[in-house]
Amino acid sequence: MTDRAKSVASKQRPPKRSEAVRSDRGPTTTERKPLPTGAGARMNARVVLALALVALALWTAAGFLPAVIWAAILATSLWPLYTKFAARVTSGRSSLAPLVFTLVVALILFTPMSLAVYQIAQQGDLLVGWMKQAGESGIEVPDWLARLPIAAESIEQWWRSNLSDPKAATAWLKSVNADNASELFRTFGGQLLHRLFLLFFSLIALFVLLRNGRSISDRVLETCDRLFGEAGEGLAEQMVDAIRGTVNGTVLVAAGEGLLIGVAYFVAGVPHAIVFTILTTAFAMLPFGAWLAFTAAAVVLVSGGGSGFAAAGVFFWGAIVMLAGDHFVWPTLVGDSARLPFLFAFVGIFGGLAAFGLLGLFLGPVIMSALLVVWREWVFRPVAPEKNG
Repeated sequence: MTDRAKSVASKQRPPKRSEAVRSDRGPTTTERKPLPTGAGARMNARVVLALALVALALWTAAGFLPAVIWAAILATSLWPLYTKFAARVTSGRSSLAPLVFTLVVALILFTPMSLAVYQIAQQGDLLVGWMKQAGESGIEVPDWLARLPIAAESIEQWWRSNLSDPKAATAWLKSVNADNASELFRTFGGQLLHRLFLLFFSLIALFVLLRNGRSISDRVLETCDRLFGEAGEGLAEQMVDAIRGTVNGTVLVAAGEGLLIGVAYFVAGVPHAIVFTILTTAFAMLPFGAWLAFTAAAVVLVSGGGSGFAAAGVFFWGAIVMLAGDHFVWPTLVGDSARLPFLFAFVGIFGGLAAFGLLGLFLGPVIMSALLVVWREWVFRPVAPEKNG
């Protein structure tokens, strides 16, 4: 084909679709800009993606976060003890040491819980028999009510009016809605199974954290260093100290309170004084748990034929010990261990309890400690004077 024929063919060829579209729209004055590919844009995209993934992960694992936090608190506070234990059990990295240590922790946690469930089950059988007897023939006023040092006459009068007469007892028991009571027990059983499952999951997480503790801590410190520099590592170390100080202070104060109240159990002659001492020590780590323990001990003492004044002494001695320990000794000990002023420790403990529940007992002081580190080290860190040269 000659050059003349090629030129004629090119003139007769129909325009492409893109060319036709551009010709319809008229001349283009602006070109499509390419996407930004700078380092700042890529960094912003990575930050947005990381925050989105973190939010999705937290939303997905929301039901298991309390169990993971408990495992992290236990692993952080027990790590020095675990390292000594692992050095004696095995040499080098092994799964035996964290497994045995986790089983020991589980035994320590389950023992007081099992004793409490056993005591509640026994009292539940007595309660069922008591309600059946009240509906059939009424219940006579027990002798120990007369030995109560406070409000004995008022309680006896109420007992005669509501429980001694079979008709009055039946009417009073009917006022308790059986459907609501059964629903309450079903809900309690479901919550108990749920809590036991979370406890089991916490123990699994504790085993994993103990087994891989060194690598996890190195990654956390490296992440803090990349995000915040040396100040980030200092903040992480301060939070670890706050967790250990809070846990150690809580355990020591609970043990001291349980032993002091246990002395009163033996002096007053409380039945099963050793069991009540163990329960009081364990429940002293929970909000108002020890109050329930020594109140139950006082009631058991009176109902078993003991002196009413001895039961009152057990109650008031327990109240004095708990008020002094929880409001003065505990905040002071936790504040000294976590390097917190008394007021910050007090607000962190009880404010955290109000905001986060039981986890707040440990998260509150950690948050306050982190706040003080940021305030002291990041905001008001003294600047070294420049040298004139």
